[in-house]
Amino acid sequence: MKKVNSPTRPSAALLAVALSIICAQGSAQSSRESAVLAPVDSSKLNLEPLSDFNDYNRLIVYFNENRGQAAMYQAIDQAAALSGLNIDFVREVSTGGQLIEIRAGKGEGKGGEAARVDDNATLSVMQALSRNPDISYVEPDALMQPFFTPNDTDYAGKQWHYFEATGGLNLPTAWDSATGTGVTVAVIDTGIASHSDLNANVVAGYDFISDAGSARDGNGRDSNPADQGDWWTNAECGPPPAPNSQNSSWHGTHVAGTIAAVSNNSKGGAGVAFNAKISPVRALGKCGGSLSDIADAITWSSGGSVSGIPANGNVAKVINMSLGGGGACGTTYQNAITGAVNRGTVVIVAAGNSNQDASNARPANCANVVTVAATNRSGGRASYSNFGSVVDVAAPGGQLSSTSSTGGIYSTLNAGTQTPSSENYAYYQGTSMATPHVAGVAALILSKGSKTPAEIETLLKANTRAFPATCSQCGTGIVDATKTIAALTGTPPPTGGSFFENTADFAINDNSTIESPISVTGRTGNASSALKVNVTIFHSYRGDVQLDLIAPNGTTYRLKSTSGSDGADNIIATYTVNASAVTANGSWKLQVKDMFSGDVGTLDKWSLQF
Repeated sequence: MKKVNSPTRPSAALLAVALSIICAQGSAQSSRESAVLAPVDSSKLNLEPLSDFNDYNRLIVYFNENRGQAAMYQAIDQAAALSGLNIDFVREVSTGGQLIEIRAGKGEGKGGEAARVDDNATLSVMQALSRNPDISYVEPDALMQPFFTPNDTDYAGKQWHYFEATGGLNLPTAWDSATGTGVTVAVIDTGIASHSDLNANVVAGYDFISDAGSARDGNGRDSNPADQGDWWTNAECGPPPAPNSQNSSWHGTHVAGTIAAVSNNSKGGAGVAFNAKISPVRALGKCGGSLSDIADAITWSSGGSVSGIPANGNVAKVINMSLGGGGACGTTYQNAITGAVNRGTVVIVAAGNSNQDASNARPANCANVVTVAATNRSGGRASYSNFGSVVDVAAPGGQLSSTSSTGGIYSTLNAGTQTPSSENYAYYQGTSMATPHVAGVAALILSKGSKTPAEIETLLKANTRAFPATCSQCGTGIVDATKTIAALTGTPPPTGGSFFENTADFAINDNSTIESPISVTGRTGNASSALKVNVTIFHSYRGDVQLDLIAPNGTTYRLKSTSGSDGADNIIATYTVNASAVTANGSWKLQVKDMFSGDVGTLDKWSLQF
């Protein structure tokens, strides 16, 4: 389990502003206020979110103990007097904090339009609140956003991220004994769009977006978690470098499909835990979602009580959070997560997509979560993925290129650019896509029997496989579904059955031919009509290389021809062969020919997946 990070030291600019506020306030204090209020106490404040310049006008305030509404309103009035700003109480957060809102200038009354305040005004209110000895902690109600990087949709994809030996989850054999039956996974995200490859596995959730404008449903919180679209235009979501506009992402639908898309229905793809149920919990809308809404969503999803919200009839034992933002974990996030874990729910979170230490991203840096980094199809760290000591494990998150989307993660989506339209599928990349792979494996674990969150985390971390490519500070390895499920019964994962591999290195020299064998035993009948041949070759100018699969009876299947125009490095690929006319058992060979001079390499490993 990880330790909670303490709030980051504020910038020099913010400290200078704080000092000027303290000096100005000090001379204006009445003798009564001086007797009641302590000096400004910066240790009570999480100032770091102010540095993202989102102009937060809501704060979450914690008292040392339950002081009642009278004390709360007194504290608000004192802060208003000290800061010169009008402040309203909004509601209590499920974590024990009080949500307040800074409104327009004095004289406009409560209930008016919320002010768009700058960081200095927010800081002045936070400083004023810190002077109250009854208050223990104050933090902005910061915005969290989905961790993903989408590209254009692609209808004809395949889910390499489940089965490929190099970068996959080693999932198919795990399905022989676990499919997620009886487990509910809460997806705290943008909600969900109707999809015929997903609907059968969706149970009731909730919409926790309290701001009707962000929710786009006209009424804020309600029992309908349908995704209304998170698009925006006209720079609504912050100053540069935020984009001026963005189409709807349908992020929650993509994440949910990776966890529990329906299988064996002759369409689309499968979910990691395709017999589990998804409870969509909507907390992200236009521009993202507020910390207070996300905290309440965590509490409710895990069976906790949220004021004004009906009890959850589909309590989740797994929560997927493919979202986050910058800053220290903070009291609100940590209280919500600790509450969920104490109720027996494991919380799986994304490490973040900023190519930086995940200790600077929340909730990745919170205690008692399983933090997930993203790997690419080669099994190395995806270029965008966060890393660091707070990361527990890695999983396929994909990596797209300018010429191909097939290196991404393929899942359910919607074709609407703004509001919902027809269903489709798409490749996405991100730690958002890696996280549901791990949440799905957690559901597989729980479908085999009850486990505590700590036990699930231990199983996931102890049964990873080594990275086939560089992934420094990415946790213990890539989550291995088959190995993890096998560990539940104390039996080793199968080495034969449907998967056979040769990891011996073979040098590939100029104008030469090598053959690497794999002995297949224990199979009955002929090979598969969709035999997977996974190949990892490190070779400069791969266009020099020709690949053939040679079956036990001598039948040859061309996997790759030479190409004078393909000067890229390395061959890390999966080829599908119709070998149904050939007996499965026997000695199969991968034949590698280097047809030209000037570039050499190594066959690192290859495998057969029946």
